[in-house]
Amino acid sequence: MGTHVIKMPDIGEGIAEVELSQWHVKVGDLVVEDQVLADVMTDKAMVDIPSPVHGKVIALGGQPGEVMAVGSVLISIEVEGAGNLKESAAPVVTKEPVAPTVEAVVESKPVAAAPRPAPAPACQGPMVAREPGERPLASPAVRKHALDLGIQLRLVRGSGPAGRVLHEDLETYLAQGQSNASAPAAAAYAQRNDEEQIQVIGMRRKIAQRMQDATQRAAHFSYVEEIDVTAIEELRAHLNERHGASRGKLTLLPFLVRALVVALRDFPQMNARYDDEAQVITRLGAVHVGVATQSDVGLMVPVVRHAEARSLWDSAAEISRLANAARNGKASRDELSGSTITLTSLGALGGIVSTPVLNLPEVAIVGVNKIVERPMVIKGQVVIRKMMNLSSSFDHRVVDGMDAALFIQAIRGLLEQPATLFVE
Repeated sequence: MGTHVIKMPDIGEGIAEVELSQWHVKVGDLVVEDQVLADVMTDKAMVDIPSPVHGKVIALGGQPGEVMAVGSVLISIEVEGAGNLKESAAPVVTKEPVAPTVEAVVESKPVAAAPRPAPAPACQGPMVAREPGERPLASPAVRKHALDLGIQLRLVRGSGPAGRVLHEDLETYLAQGQSNASAPAAAAYAQRNDEEQIQVIGMRRKIAQRMQDATQRAAHFSYVEEIDVTAIEELRAHLNERHGASRGKLTLLPFLVRALVVALRDFPQMNARYDDEAQVITRLGAVHVGVATQSDVGLMVPVVRHAEARSLWDSAAEISRLANAARNGKASRDELSGSTITLTSLGALGGIVSTPVLNLPEVAIVGVNKIVERPMVIKGQVVIRKMMNLSSSFDHRVVDGMDAALFIQAIRGLLEQPATLFVE
């Protein structure tokens, strides 16, 4: 028997150190060639580290959250034969983009690694018993989905890597009739004194760092305006009824993209990037709209390029394509970089008002809140109208408050009189 020592690989682009995000193995595990051993994270990407050999894990070189230098010992594996006489660098597989900013994402490719065995369940079927206080692996989106369905996540067997609970596992759980409603009613009123500490590492750390950097560097201010979207919703419904089957359904987002394009003709200072180190503002003629998208791996901003040259249906198709690519971890670097202004929306969860954080180095972000029906007074008559707020943020270092207000008022006018979106 011998020992094969794997060093932290050189991932390229001048990176000298990376963060160890997650181990997929532990000491004593048997591994096969191409099985994923660990996830590491650079400033730009999540990377899988697969095993180049068959063998048994005998030592791990670090703990999740630890920053390790390129070339340091990552893992030692006992192998048949003499092992490697010299330490070797592990192969790497770019896994998925991690940064919600415009310039710090690398290309994402699907991982083609050997399947990892999931932890053995304590019982058969979709239900699994975990130790008290044990936190199942799941993304924030899956946790919210479970909460909405009334499912105790700790009871659901995960089919993902390392036993991660996926959306489809929740559906399987419900289909088997193992809902939370079957638990004793008294359990809902039992006293709890447990605590849970969650280390901020990996992608969550990167998002936290970038959000903190944005709020510390830019002088944020927000402006909120109420918009009557009754007319544009009627137009959207009409277009979907007439052309939806042949051209695809329209959401409100492509109309908002169109409104941005038209309004930016009079407010080019909003379609800009600010290099605060060089003290240079770059205004761009092309309108590359970033559309903030929540995925299982965190916030991403795929970019609708040259929105100024797209029709409603072209924008709608591109928004849908990019959102699906981002959620599936298949968006490329080009699709996740280069935006000039960002549009963010939580859809039906949009709330009444929000304070979106700028996507640096951009100087403006337009936030969409939910549509609600409310009584409004029009020409002395009380009528029911569909109302929506735009909650937008700007970089006060380069955008004046009056200009920001006029910009949002221009968008309001376009959306309330939707014919003006298409009048040249």
